[in-house]
Amino acid sequence: MKSNLEMERKIDDAEADPDKARLSQLGYKQELKRHLSMLENFAFSFSIISVLTGITTTYNTVLRYGGPVSATLGWLLVSLFNVCVALSMAEICSAYPTAGGLYYWSAKLAGHRWAPLASWITGWFNIVGQWAGTTSIDFSLAQMVQVIILLSTGGANGGGYLASKYVVLGCYAAFLIIHGTINSISVKWVSFFCQLGAIWNVIGVFLLTILIPAVATEKESPKFVFAHFNAENDAGIHNKFYIFVLGLLMSQYSMGGYDTSVHMSEETKKADINGPKGIINSVAISTIVGYIYLISITFTVRDVPYLLRSDNDAGGYAIAEVFFLVFKDRYGSGVGGIICLGFAAIAVFFCGLSAVTSNSRMTYAFARDGAMPFSSLWCKVNKEEVPRNAVCLALAISFCMALTSLGSLVAFQAMVSIATIGLYIAYALPIFFRVTLGRQSFVPGPFSLGRWSIFCGWVAVIWVAVITVLFSLPVAYPIKKDTLNYTPIAVGGVFILILSSWVLSARHWFRGPIRNIQ
Repeated sequence: MKSNLEMERKIDDAEADPDKARLSQLGYKQELKRHLSMLENFAFSFSIISVLTGITTTYNTVLRYGGPVSATLGWLLVSLFNVCVALSMAEICSAYPTAGGLYYWSAKLAGHRWAPLASWITGWFNIVGQWAGTTSIDFSLAQMVQVIILLSTGGANGGGYLASKYVVLGCYAAFLIIHGTINSISVKWVSFFCQLGAIWNVIGVFLLTILIPAVATEKESPKFVFAHFNAENDAGIHNKFYIFVLGLLMSQYSMGGYDTSVHMSEETKKADINGPKGIINSVAISTIVGYIYLISITFTVRDVPYLLRSDNDAGGYAIAEVFFLVFKDRYGSGVGGIICLGFAAIAVFFCGLSAVTSNSRMTYAFARDGAMPFSSLWCKVNKEEVPRNAVCLALAISFCMALTSLGSLVAFQAMVSIATIGLYIAYALPIFFRVTLGRQSFVPGPFSLGRWSIFCGWVAVIWVAVITVLFSLPVAYPIKKDTLNYTPIAVGGVFILILSSWVLSARHWFRGPIRNIQ
């Protein structure tokens, strides 16, 4: 009789809260507050993708390596393959909507024998990639603020104030603290700011898309925007294909971070449906609005070599110089351009906020499964049902990563390169296990790719393998300590540390995701 009553109560609970019931089936109890809608889930990923952030902060890279062709055609090429990655992740998310996301998926799809190792590697690549991503975004924001101050005080050629590396680091630390404070309060407020960030990104893109070309006194032809290839660079590279490939980094970097929808799934209603929608919609809309923004800005680019020179008004910050010159040529003052750059900086601020949110949820989930040192500390939630300790850890490690900038910007660049390569490796691993070891056992959720699942998965895996190799190639010749691409060293170093920790210790005690509910 007692058994029947318990069974009836469980059935009633499942009917009353199917999300809680599904999470219980996956092995976890509901600890985070679940109230996010599909729109709110989408806002988190859209804010962290933030094409205003990606394009604005890495426009120098695409101008140096190929120019307009690498920007416009490269964006389409990267977007095509990126959609395959997003679709494959969305399908798996629908089957396993947990905050752990990628490493949990790898454990379930790799089979019992390989689950612990697959989960360990995926999880650490994911979390280190997110730490590096937070570092990259907030440090880029600090650098952008530096350029705004430089232009506002007269520019590099007019005696403007050029902040020291210590001032930039201090500004970076301030942004980390602000983002950490916001992420430590109720998730309702975090959700509000992320929705505001999503709106700001959309408005910002269309405002700058219309305003910059409208103010420009001279505009380039469509032939220049879609067919001009800039082979002039100070990197000593002359092969056009090689140059084009290096220019793809801007597009690939700009479109990362949509795993945020996954990490917020335990706080999202109807997560097995709305989580995948958040991934797909954020990537699709970002692809479209990003391309519109990229084309409009490129129409106002005139002298590519000059934009990249360190002796221009913006100190070599290309897109800032574009904005500044557009208004200066029209009105005799670049104040309007500085305001536009400030508008973009606010979008970067919201992007950093979302990055800390995603990072803290991943840290919480990984610690919940006992994969981190002092796991019991990092998986605690406060009275607002927010993992505040995980937020603090994410901020502390991100700050330590940025300390490398005091020694060398080259070393710092190596650190943040993990944000692109490391994160995409974490994306690809569960997809790889889905199309290989888990091909027969995988049971799709409400969102399924059907017969296209395997094809799409293999395209995603191969693309990540290709960009891992391409972005590890030398970016300048002759190769010296100041021009060496440290990406393979940084990513390889992370992999060696992950594998070594597994062999020496974790293989004896880590068994993958741990059920915390009976």
